[in-house]
Amino acid sequence: MSTLPPRAGRRCHNALNPLHSSLYFSPDLGKELGGIGIDDPSAAYFATRAAAMGAVGADTVTAAFYNFNHALVARHVPAVWDTASPAKVLDARLRAADATLRRLLGEEIIASPEMAEAARLALRAAEGCTRHARPLYAAHAGLPVPEEPHLAYWHAAGLLREHRGDAHLAALLTAELDPLEALVSHTATGKGMAIRWILASRGWRRSDWEDASERLRGRGLLTAEGELTEEGAALRKELEETTDRMDLGPYEHLGGPGVARLTELGRGFLATAAAAGAFPASATG
Repeated sequence: MSTLPPRAGRRCHNALNPLHSSLYFSPDLGKELGGIGIDDPSAAYFATRAAAMGAVGADTVTAAFYNFNHALVARHVPAVWDTASPAKVLDARLRAADATLRRLLGEEIIASPEMAEAARLALRAAEGCTRHARPLYAAHAGLPVPEEPHLAYWHAAGLLREHRGDAHLAALLTAELDPLEALVSHTATGKGMAIRWILASRGWRRSDWEDASERLRGRGLLTAEGELTEEGAALRKELEETTDRMDLGPYEHLGGPGVARLTELGRGFLATAAAAGAFPASATG
């Protein structure tokens, strides 16, 4: 039984993750990765997120990332490591994170006591994460913590992101949702990404999407109009609650007051970043 308010961990994650993830949409990342020879957006994404695991192959990346078409992954991995080693990618990623946060938050927030406090709280929460059956979290947990508070905060937010993400993949497997079924059912909640953007970024065809939709209809999870049935909505709700339960560790470790304060700080940073245009419309509409 958790001592935290209901969904407190999810709310904290939602306050931290978007600012961390904004790096993947940032022109600073394209600039830094381009500087080491990685120009293709898909190659840049795979390299940036997988580099912590070392020079892994396409099979490992597909397994860890879950909802990408393996053919797209194999087009870029492991060839990307011939262009730039994982160590070079990680260095470029950190430079891009620094530039992105400074641009979105401004120097006053970067140097503020609140940023230092948020970094301490997020790192404290991450101490409650576990490595077993969490490959992306475990890989990132092995990276050094940056010294500057804003980068330490970004790093810790990434640890919490991957910890929850690994748990979510376990929940998807338990629910017997394959990669595209997971995407289709999530989009049907009204909270997912734009279908056209998903297909382009994940490497799927429209026919693949329709096939997955038909499989979900066969299970009674999706209506003919592409909306979730009552059973489908219940399954998506259960997925999030299962993910919450498997991701409680870091937030229980931090404790209720710490989680509330970290959520408050994260929302403040997020509002500033959103006003600076951190989140592109292409992913959501």
